[in-house]
Amino acid sequence: MPSSPLIAIIDDDGMVRASLTRLLRSMGLRVLGFDSAEVFLAGSIHLVDCVISDMQMPGMSGLALQQQVLVDRPDLPVIFITAYPDEPTRSRALTAGAVCYLEKPCSADALSRCLDRALTPEPRVT
Repeated sequence: MPSSPLIAIIDDDGMVRASLTRLLRSMGLRVLGFDSAEVFLAGSIHLVDCVISDMQMPGMSGLALQQQVLVDRPDLPVIFITAYPDEPTRSRALTAGAVCYLEKPCSADALSRCLDRALTPEPRVT
């Protein structure tokens, strides 16, 4: 039996990480939490099936993280959540391939739809 997808949650706010961890585990997903993009990139990028990241964090921002993910694992889906949404950042993230750009607090349904999109392979056109 295949194991459930492993999701990385990257957010400097421990309460947000804990809340998202509980939510994703209730959906049957496995979760790893990280308090910074740097910690995630230092060893776990090749272990996960999807990234959920905050945009504004001390050190490396969400957009900088996305750029590095595109270099190291261009196939790794990225979902952003942010308490400070703005259109230029949203546009940059989505243009670079982010699956979703959600505002905190996001609904469980919205996040679930984004995860479905991120974890469901697109059919190949032959």
